[in-house]
Amino acid sequence: MNRREIPVDPLAALYEPIIRHRPSPFVIAQLGQSLDGRIATPTGKSRDINGCCGMDHLHRLRAIADVVVVGVGTVLADDPQLTTRRVPGRSPARAVIDPSGRSSRQSRWLREDGCRRIVFSENAHGWPDEVERIGTDHDPAIFEPARLIAALAARGHRTVLVEGGASTISRFIDAGVVDRLHVCLSPIILGSGRPGLDLRPIDELDDALRPRARTYLLDDGNILYDCDLRSAADGGADVVS
Repeated sequence: MNRREIPVDPLAALYEPIIRHRPSPFVIAQLGQSLDGRIATPTGKSRDINGCCGMDHLHRLRAIADVVVVGVGTVLADDPQLTTRRVPGRSPARAVIDPSGRSSRQSRWLREDGCRRIVFSENAHGWPDEVERIGTDHDPAIFEPARLIAALAARGHRTVLVEGGASTISRFIDAGVVDRLHVCLSPIILGSGRPGLDLRPIDELDDALRPRARTYLLDDGNILYDCDLRSAADGGADVVS
C-alpha cells in the first residue's frame, strides 16, 4: 500500500487536541444524550442511550485522561468503575466529588486496582486507607470547580475528564474551566427524563455559548459534537463523516 492509499482515521482530529501536551490543565467534559436532550429516563435509566460507539468513545477519553471526575450522584445512580475496558490503554486516576460522604465505601470506583483514587469530601469516615481525601481543611473553597482542577493539577493530573453527571458538568461549564465539551447525540427520543445540561439562565440569545464545533458520524448512527469552548463559532459546525 503506497502512502496515498493509507486510510485516515476520521476521529484522529478529535483526540489530537487532547493528547497534545499543554503547560496548563486541560479539561474535557463528556455528555451522552438523546435527540431531545435527555441523559436518562425519569427513573434514572441511562446506560444504553448512546450504544456501543458512544461507549467506545468514552473509554478512549478515559485512556487519554490523567484523571476522570464524577459527582457523587453518578456514583449513587450507576456505581461506575471509571476504568478503561473497551479500548486499549491504561485506566486513569479516579476522583469523586462527595462533600458529605454519601458514596458507599464498597462502591466499585473505590476498588484497589493500582489506580489513584481521590475523594473531595468533608466526611473522613470509612474511606480505604489508600484513598486520598481532600476537604476544606486543605482549602476552604475546595469544592469550587477551579479549585478542584487546581488540586488535581498539583497532583500531576494535567488532562482532566469530567464524565458526569449533568449537574457536575454544568457547574464546571458555568465556572469557565472546561476547554472541550463532547456531546454524543443518539438517534432516540425519550420525551421525558433528566436534561443533559442546566446552566445559568440567560435573557438574550447573544448570551448563549456558541463554541466552534466539529461533528463526527459514528458507525452506529450517533453524532458526536466536539465543542471548543475556548473558541467562538464563525459559522456552522464542520462535519466529519
